[in-house]
Amino acid sequence: MMKGYILKRLLRSVISILVIMFIVFTLIFTSIPRENIFFEDSVYRKLGGKPDEKTEYVYNTWKKLGYLDYVRLNDYCLELYEAGSEEIQKAVQPDSPEAAQFVELYQSRGYNIGYFSVSKRPFAYRDVPIFQRLWNWFSNLVQIDHVNRVQDPNNPDLERKIYFGRTPTGGLALIGSGTYHKYLLYTDSKFPFIHQNFITLNMGESYPTYQGIEALNVMFSSQGSEVKREVTFETGETGKSAINFGSLTYKENLDRMDKKKFVDHYANYTTFKDQSSMVGTSFIMGFFALLLMYGVGLPIGVLMARRKDGLIDIAGMFYIIFITSVPSVAYIFIFRHLGTTLFGLPSLFTTFGPSDIRSWILPTISLALPSIAGNMMWIRRYVVDQMNSDYVKFAKAKGLNRKEIFRKHIFKNASIPIAHGVPTALAGCITGAIVTEAIYSVGGMGKMLPNAINQYNNVIIIALTFIFSTISVLSVLLGDIILTKVDPRISLTGKAGRS
Repeated sequence: MMKGYILKRLLRSVISILVIMFIVFTLIFTSIPRENIFFEDSVYRKLGGKPDEKTEYVYNTWKKLGYLDYVRLNDYCLELYEAGSEEIQKAVQPDSPEAAQFVELYQSRGYNIGYFSVSKRPFAYRDVPIFQRLWNWFSNLVQIDHVNRVQDPNNPDLERKIYFGRTPTGGLALIGSGTYHKYLLYTDSKFPFIHQNFITLNMGESYPTYQGIEALNVMFSSQGSEVKREVTFETGETGKSAINFGSLTYKENLDRMDKKKFVDHYANYTTFKDQSSMVGTSFIMGFFALLLMYGVGLPIGVLMARRKDGLIDIAGMFYIIFITSVPSVAYIFIFRHLGTTLFGLPSLFTTFGPSDIRSWILPTISLALPSIAGNMMWIRRYVVDQMNSDYVKFAKAKGLNRKEIFRKHIFKNASIPIAHGVPTALAGCITGAIVTEAIYSVGGMGKMLPNAINQYNNVIIIALTFIFSTISVLSVLLGDIILTKVDPRISLTGKAGRS
């Protein structure tokens, strides 16, 4: 029964995620003027005096981002004649027979026809329907590397094989040639020690900010200054470098420095840096805030319930009312001022950086303050309700002492709703905290979505929506499963107790 329920919930979860993604795609591609994406693009601004190049750049960018399909006369002629031939030189002229054929063909296919303002050459474009955009995104989401993935016409002799070897740092590796990644499986000294590039997620390249960097790398790559160490490259060249050899991917055009370091075309890479990624920073801060949320909020809430209407209960209720009624910006600034003046803690995360534990104290506690108040309030309410239940009176009548009743019955029953929210709270560690991270200048995930929206970075918006919605939906399912483990009386099938 449990397996059937989980499968149904997973199916509903997938449908929910698809609906959310459809709504986001619709809002992005229909409600926001597509010209806005160029506001933060420096390349676009530099092309102001070159109308043809600017037009081509605009339409290529829209095509890359999934807005439309775009075809030039040059592309059409390359299918007819050899590149650089005399025929193609004549065919790409705006008054050539091929230009007329191009216009007629693509108009018959439902394309719109435009013309470059200087060369007068025609081009064709057609908007991509929302459902097709959504299908294209999901169909390219999971990437499986293989020996025929790289197709480089300038390197026809590229050897295609997979073999065992070692990385330049000495780790065991499964190495590919013809694959997109060089090291498909490798080991190193960094957790989790075994890494793979066989299966990766492709959520597109960020644009216009972090231009050319894959969306997931923006979120998961380390930040800060490069951490260099002495390495020996495959060419025998030695020196200090921050290269992450496990990230090597295929590069079509090698420069002089690439040839000094690498024996093949696998020369694109990321580097090791001295700070956690945006996801890592938010998770570390969120996880310790979560520990404070349960480690402080639950015991105080229980104590308030057991000392109902006493001094502790009154003080706790004052704290709860204060946190819930005062805007978060206000109490965070108050708490930050107290922390800096009384304890000398840094007011900004960047003052000492993530390597200093003092940098984490104020933002972590500030993040935990509302969660502690919420936990105090709910556990107090649940415990008080349980203390007034008939089974507690019956247990007292049977002679059970107060501690035993509380430990075996009251707290166990009162903690059930709290347990249900643990996965959701843990998932919240990844999404980041917008206000707290902004006030303390923490380089985490909290700033990602607002910045992406302000900068019209559609790729990042879509990637974050998918990640956040998937985590949220699955955390609710996990919370339901935890309920059945905490209290076996709860049945997810809805058939328990039926005769």
